[in-house]
Amino acid sequence: MSKPIIIGIAGGSASGKSSISARIKDKYADSKSVLIIKQDDYYKDQSDKPMEERIKTNYDHPFAFDNDLLISNIRDLIDGKEIEKPTYDFVNHTRSSVTETCFPCDVLILEGLFVLENKELRDLLDIKVFVDTAADLRFIRRLLRDVKERGRNMDSVINQYVNTVRVMHESFIEPTKRYADIIIPEGGQNTVAIDLLTTKISSIIRPAVI
Repeated sequence: MSKPIIIGIAGGSASGKSSISARIKDKYADSKSVLIIKQDDYYKDQSDKPMEERIKTNYDHPFAFDNDLLISNIRDLIDGKEIEKPTYDFVNHTRSSVTETCFPCDVLILEGLFVLENKELRDLLDIKVFVDTAADLRFIRRLLRDVKERGRNMDSVINQYVNTVRVMHESFIEPTKRYADIIIPEGGQNTVAIDLLTTKISSIIRPAVI
């Protein structure tokens, strides 16, 4: 298998990164193997810490991620090796004991807050995307997601957003927009931008039209 095309999709929390990844995966479902890796699964293991310490972690800072493991896993996939990808337990605030076996692919989509922040990681990407969605919409989406899917209560989500998420976004995420090859406003709702992106992917994978 030849080297996969690697697409990095960055942007603020709940900006629409996962929606875009899913749209791309659906586009190539019949003809190419597409693997989505979420940077969220590479939060550092905190099993050695008591719960009261885990919940104090700033999950919106680059230091919260195990980028060494992420980069190592991506390099293994590039070399045609399968990996055991970690998963994260957002209820217990630590790495889960469950792993997922991932196989080499044609298209690798890496999505996450800081996909464009780390230079070593950024240098592995063939296409760099930044999803640019208004802050108020991102907050509403995050609130709904964390309460419904991650076992959080409304007060904790609001406090985290005000005290860390907003500040970290302005300090570490928004500046990475300058590294993007493509900026997509409004996430998965921007069908024109997604069509342009998949056209570019196809021009790299094969000369034929999708």
